[in-house]
Amino acid sequence: MDNSWLAKLGPGLVTGAADDDPSGIATYSQAGAQFGFNLLWSILLTYPLMVAIQIVSASIGRVSGHGFATNIRRSYPSWLLYIIVALLLIANIINIAADISAMGDVLKLLIGGPARWYAAGFGVFSVLLQVFIPYTNYVRVLKWLTLVLLAYVASAFALNIPWSDVLRNTVMPHLSWHRDYMTALVAVLGTTISPYLFFWQASEEVEEIKADPEAEPVKKAPDQARQNLKRIKIDTFVGMGFSNLVAFFIMLTTAVALHSHGVTSIDTSAQAASALRPLAGKFAFALFAIGIIGTGLLALPVLAGSAAYAMAGAFKWRNSLELKPSLAKAFYSVIILATLGGIALSFTSLDPIRALFWSAVINGVISAPIMMVAMLLATNSTIMGQFVIGRTLKLFGWLATGLMVIPVLVMLYTLIW
Repeated sequence: MDNSWLAKLGPGLVTGAADDDPSGIATYSQAGAQFGFNLLWSILLTYPLMVAIQIVSASIGRVSGHGFATNIRRSYPSWLLYIIVALLLIANIINIAADISAMGDVLKLLIGGPARWYAAGFGVFSVLLQVFIPYTNYVRVLKWLTLVLLAYVASAFALNIPWSDVLRNTVMPHLSWHRDYMTALVAVLGTTISPYLFFWQASEEVEEIKADPEAEPVKKAPDQARQNLKRIKIDTFVGMGFSNLVAFFIMLTTAVALHSHGVTSIDTSAQAASALRPLAGKFAFALFAIGIIGTGLLALPVLAGSAAYAMAGAFKWRNSLELKPSLAKAFYSVIILATLGGIALSFTSLDPIRALFWSAVINGVISAPIMMVAMLLATNSTIMGQFVIGRTLKLFGWLATGLMVIPVLVMLYTLIW
């Protein structure tokens, strides 16, 4: 990959990679362990829909020059935005707690010691990076940190994989209406398309504008449209492709190493790594475990940062990872408090699996309406000017939105009945 390609990769690559956080790894691991190759096809389904909605989110940020929350505040009643932001904040704090707990558990597996204090250390380290490293330097760290996800591809090749069976199950879906199968499918969809990703990628496009003295919002500088909108497409296609590729190999690794050996119940990413050691060998275990820590470090700033961007947009605070903390105190306070809240939860008796369930419920409930709002914003000429999204993107964006209605209905049904 040459420098011109590397230069085109940034917000989309980081956003996609952050989607494979430790809680996502647990979901994909459970799907592979419980159903073997029978859910591999779902990754092909989620990819184009994930690309569409993330391109929409990024385009809103680049064209308007404002983050997702700011555009919602300017176009819709404030109470709607406050509800969305409050639910997003709650879900992100729970997700942070689950992710750092998983990272602490995995480090304990690798070297022994106190898992909870390791978790706290990871949380504090992430906050220090976000607060004290300027965005232009920090984003480079995040970009290269995505390479740790290749550990999951490598771990799969440490196994004896029946590729003909893999190909057949990937392109010829094995569908089942069994409750457990549908629940696992819903979990995969809900894990892949999460609300915090919309806020993060839109805001990172705004950060890209602020970091470049010559850059302006596309709406104000139409001559910059072709280059930037093309870059967004390349960045998002690669980033979401990377995300889905990793998800595929996590599912594949656990299907071969666990499901085929009768291990069909995995609750956490750390448990998945631990289960791999006797069945797939120390090399696959080590790669899988290191990947959990690396992707956790990648996901924590996205979770805390997206919450901060959402709060800042809702309440008109100055916000940028490029600003010094003294110039954006409220913004950085949310990053710090959200992460500290996650650390505090990790020290309680809160069941991380139950916490992730409620986080998924909240994300599932707010995903569909947020995606509807995103599609309406992206087709609004007042916000997008002449750069409203085209028919193809509109089609796939609405398909993705419609698909997310299904997890909401299923989760509500299981809660009520």
